Amino acid sequence: MGRITDVQIRAWLRQGEPVAKSDGDGLTFTLSKAGTAAWTLRYRYGGKPKEMTLGRYPDIGVAKARDLATEARVKINQGTDVALEKKVAKNERIAAWTFRELAADYEAKRLPNLAPATQKQQRHHLRLANTKLGTNPVRQIDGADVVGLIRKIGEKSYTVAEAVLSVVSMVFKHGIALGAVTTNPCFSIDTPSILGKPPAPRERLMLTEKELRDILPALHLIGDENALTVKIAIATCVRIGELAKAEWTHIDVDGNARWTQPNGDAIDLPHPKWLIPVENQKTGKTTGRHFVIPLLPEVAEWFKALRPFAGSSPYVLPARQSRRRKTFGGEIHFDQRALNAMLHKMADRMPDTFRRFTPHDLRSTARSHLTALGVDPLIAERCLNHTVGGLIGIYDKGDYWPQRTAALTTWTAFLIACETGAEWRPKTNVVPLRSAA
Repeated sequence: MGRITDVQIRAWLRQGEPVAKSDGDGLTFTLSKAGTAAWTLRYRYGGKPKEMTLGRYPDIGVAKARDLATEARVKINQGTDVALEKKVAKNERIAAWTFRELAADYEAKRLPNLAPATQKQQRHHLRLANTKLGTNPVRQIDGADVVGLIRKIGEKSYTVAEAVLSVVSMVFKHGIALGAVTTNPCFSIDTPSILGKPPAPRERLMLTEKELRDILPALHLIGDENALTVKIAIATCVRIGELAKAEWTHIDVDGNARWTQPNGDAIDLPHPKWLIPVENQKTGKTTGRHFVIPLLPEVAEWFKALRPFAGSSPYVLPARQSRRRKTFGGEIHFDQRALNAMLHKMADRMPDTFRRFTPHDLRSTARSHLTALGVDPLIAERCLNHTVGGLIGIYDKGDYWPQRTAALTTWTAFLIACETGAEWRPKTNVVPLRSAA
């Protein structure tokens, strides 16, 4: 050994071409197409050529690589197959993993190949699984442990229990491929056998005008921040997740911001507006465009009223619990389920006044009332940022800013009438709400 120098290695790294250079006595420096530099010891055992990876460069320098190669050569001369010994030791370490360690390996190797939304969901479901299985050695986990996990989660949500069972099964399949486990304890386990028949899908509510006239004045019962959140959500017709992820840099209450679309097109609208980035939209992957919502004066004022609650956070609605920030490793937006719980509590305090509803029901309510207020169905769909199917979806790429502004103006005026108890009288001198033929 002694043919390779650090200077040579740095030159090979700069060139970026795959190489395999011998340092002597079986020690070889390799550089792959992907740019991975490593040390390999090549030797013969039982008359057959074998090799063992000693480690990556620069984690292991030239001198250290030679020391490791010398140590390995001593073992080989004493009759030890060092590559097999290393493999056995690795398998023993893997076989001793806990579920949390196996899940972390699955997360590191498998999740990057999935869509961002799927990655986020699976990480959440893995955290739930870790609450019960995390510290258990994977080889000691059996079907009863999995059933206990699914039963516990199923007490709160049937669909989440199904999703957790699915991701736990994938973790164990990953473990079988690694040799960490020999069987999958999720095999033959299904959610209906544990939790019974799946609940019927919940129908979306359309809150009536009477219910809106009872709900909007009562929003103070859930606190000013929550009340403003609900009013912004229903007036702008957004998905609650889009509002939860909103950042102050996306809110332009003065009409001065100038943004660009992912393709470079300018968003040159000298009006108060709210930009929902592609990555925050359910339909963003389909459209590939940021969605921009007109902010009416009343809605802009509601955003201004929210500003003091956010403090120094970049989020319009920051997390309210330090535990959530700790879980996500820093500043994060609020958990939309907290708003759902608040709305349910408000409904339970006034059971004879209006029905229980969720933040998503505000969208179905807005969609139904927009049509009742005379808004063309296509404009109503664009107000909700729905993708339109068929030939219309293929050929009609219009933004309909004037029509959407007019529609939201009428809708917001209707909501304010409901909140204040005023009689609703639709204006006749507004921009036509129906799309051009």
